[in-house]
Amino acid sequence: MSVLLGFLLLLSLHPPTSYATTDTVSPGQTLAGGDRLISNNSKFALGFFKMDSKNSSYTSRNSYLCIWYNKLPMITPLWSANGENPVVDPASPELTISGDGNMVIMDQATKSIIWSTRVNTTTNGTVVVLLNDGNLVLQSSSNSSMVFWQSFDYPTDSLFADAKIGWNKVTGLNRRLVSRKNSIDQAAGLYSLEFDINGVGHLVWNSTVTYWSSGDWNGQFFGSAPEMFGATIPNFTFVNNDREVYLTYTLNNEKAITHAAIDVNGRGLAGVWLDSLQDWLINYRMPLLHCDVYAICGPFTVCNDNNDPFCDCMKGFSIRSPKDWEIEDRTGGCMRNTPLNCGSTMNKTGFSDKFYYVQNIILPRNAMHVQEAASKDECSDVCLSNCSCTAYSYGKGGCSVWHDELYNVRQQSDASADGNGDNFYIRLAANEVQSAERKKKSGVIIGVAIGASTAAFCLMILLLMFWRRKGKLFARGAENDQGSIGITAFRYIDLQRATKNFSEKLGGGSFGSVFKGYLNESTPIAAKRLDGTCQGEKQFRAEVDSIGMIQHINLVKLIGLCCEGDKKLLVYEYMPNGSLDVQLFKDNDKVLDWNLRYQIAIGVARGLAYLHDSCRDCIIHCDIKPENILLNESFVPKIADFGMAKILGREFSHALTTMRGTIGYLAPEWISGTVVTAKVDVYSYGMVLFEILSGRRNSSQEYFKDGDHSAYFPMQVARQLINGGIGNLVDAKLHGDVNLEEAERVCKIACWCIQDSEFDRPTMGEVVQFLEGVLELKMPPLPRLLNAITGGSHSTPLSSLDLP
Repeated sequence: MSVLLGFLLLLSLHPPTSYATTDTVSPGQTLAGGDRLISNNSKFALGFFKMDSKNSSYTSRNSYLCIWYNKLPMITPLWSANGENPVVDPASPELTISGDGNMVIMDQATKSIIWSTRVNTTTNGTVVVLLNDGNLVLQSSSNSSMVFWQSFDYPTDSLFADAKIGWNKVTGLNRRLVSRKNSIDQAAGLYSLEFDINGVGHLVWNSTVTYWSSGDWNGQFFGSAPEMFGATIPNFTFVNNDREVYLTYTLNNEKAITHAAIDVNGRGLAGVWLDSLQDWLINYRMPLLHCDVYAICGPFTVCNDNNDPFCDCMKGFSIRSPKDWEIEDRTGGCMRNTPLNCGSTMNKTGFSDKFYYVQNIILPRNAMHVQEAASKDECSDVCLSNCSCTAYSYGKGGCSVWHDELYNVRQQSDASADGNGDNFYIRLAANEVQSAERKKKSGVIIGVAIGASTAAFCLMILLLMFWRRKGKLFARGAENDQGSIGITAFRYIDLQRATKNFSEKLGGGSFGSVFKGYLNESTPIAAKRLDGTCQGEKQFRAEVDSIGMIQHINLVKLIGLCCEGDKKLLVYEYMPNGSLDVQLFKDNDKVLDWNLRYQIAIGVARGLAYLHDSCRDCIIHCDIKPENILLNESFVPKIADFGMAKILGREFSHALTTMRGTIGYLAPEWISGTVVTAKVDVYSYGMVLFEILSGRRNSSQEYFKDGDHSAYFPMQVARQLINGGIGNLVDAKLHGDVNLEEAERVCKIACWCIQDSEFDRPTMGEVVQFLEGVLELKMPPLPRLLNAITGGSHSTPLSSLDLP
């Protein structure tokens, strides 16, 4: 029957004729070869083309009908019609309208139909039109409002502005994004981005395993994606009613070239096109880490975000298809070098296979728990006794075994708190285990023997490789005040010219210097030039990874960057009133009045609260001090210098990392070497509050006379909170013009912030509420440090202290 229908459809096709570039295909016309449909605003194009891979020598023989941005030099398919049925060379495809009004793709040689819209058009008078928003529609030739089919209802891997992703609850139409099979094949891959009927978004592997969920919509963004608010792609709208549930977005600037999609690796992304880079700048990814994507490396692999490439085969396995891996198709994963000996000749232990021990692993899902196995040896025997068992683990949770293919095995990341993953035993043929163990032992012996003598040489080689290595740097941009989007990539020569060869130095930040300059001879900027040390490279990446992906009124805005070899610069908005330390500690014609100081305190608290709680990943600044708080023309504070920042995934509440920061603002955790949390910023903020209040450094020498540490300013605050002499603590340059209620509130908050235990300190969100008067503060206890200064031995409420 299907053959007969196809034959009748072929008989009804209009005679094809070549068609010039326009936005419409009418009956009797065709789109073939290099022909293009161009939307009326010239933004989008539709045509046939072949995908080529950037990262391999592959040249595809498959032709696809796709929509892409018309004026970009790089074709990025946003939608494809015949992903599952490509036209293979030497066949030539053409797009036309069949006799029954459907849009079809035909093989010119055989006149067979490759793809069709397959709708009941109710009329033979139809046309195909590429609209200004990129929507390809099949509509009535006499009534444009009568649309029979549209590409927006059948998205592939990209979401257009004004298109919807979600459910039509009446018709059952499910609009979802589906990854492509690989970088050159437009067939559907294993990953999808979709909404459930309740309005929660999910990233799903193979339509079975959810590895990321959006959380609930709060009116501006989803709970797990706060970056949506003020993100690269603005104006999100979420609708959930009786008829449909969907997400859509519009653009403030219709000329903006954006890309929202799910990539071949199963990560959602949002990006913008930068003419200066002649490439896409990806501003946002979810999940942030490759290894958070389920089965991203395929079966019998280990994923490690600290490695490049991040996928590797398990011991005893090899890549099944290296050519597929080159084009980012890892669905085949790895295969055994030697088949298991299960059921064949036993070794002296009674079994023919052995286990290879892998340390510090995040265990895969779908484990089967074996209650009766009460020891590691019993767990091993249980697995060996079943031919389908491929791995086991034994730990605090008892015995777990896995059968058949192993997916989602992940090397523990150093971003975790304790760095101790689970133990994992992979089943291999005995000879594979012996070979792997021999290599491990020989590697250790060789490493010990020649390690010391070659350390310097290896360092030189690594440095050489480092400087020669060229890679793409992805940062998360934000929309600026004028509506333009993203972060600009500057050439070094342009920044050299903008700063007059770095002649006007504003100051020195960590691992670099800051210079004033002008873009287009009118817009002032602050260009931070990092030195060429390895530490400078780390700071460069830390600043871009943190401040580059967020936007907040109390965080300095990253305008652009330069990364040419060892020349690395970050370009920020210029702050005409400099840093807070200059306003507080140096003689100035104008003194910061109390109201400005209080608003600065609130602004800094809001900025930190945003970093800690409102970004998808918790960002710990790690170096809060007056030098890193900049003031714009209206004295609005902007937190700056993110070179020491630590990004902490929400699954981790704390981290063990090297000490960073500035003496005088360091929380006790840093000094003791224990794990740290966002509360280290709270401690530093408390110390800054003392200085905002007094207008002097906490450690100023005038506080110390003849070794009398009771003059230490935080100590004075503790004393005056009891005696009611808050007015004596405030900067004398204010001449008593101060709100004493607010000053007392600042004192209490500061004392709470510098508590010895992180658990006793408030969150920055609570600090904001305290400063705004939403929450009331109790009298804080005296930290042990201050208590020791007074000769005490334990933490005591201030109200019960008999202070000198």
